[in-house]
Amino acid sequence: MDISYYDFKNLPNQDQCNFVINQGRVMNERISDTLKYVLYEVSYFSVEIIYNTANNKIEGMNVFQIKSAYAN
Repeated sequence: MDISYYDFKNLPNQDQCNFVINQGRVMNERISDTLKYVLYEVSYFSVEIIYNTANNKIEGMNVFQIKSAYAN
C-alpha cells in the first residue's frame, strides 16, 4: 500500500509506527548499546524506528524524504 509522505506525516504517531512495521520493508538495522535502529523503506520515503531493547519500547522515529523519487 502506497502512502504519500504528507499523508504519513499527518497520521498519529502510533498509526505511523504500525504502518511502518506492517507495510515497510527493512533496509538496514544496527544496535548501539540498548538501542536498535531499524531503517524501513515505505512508499517513496524511509523511516527509522529506534527501539529500546532493554524495555522493549519504541524510543523514537525519524522520517526521511527520498528526493530522487520526485525527480523527473
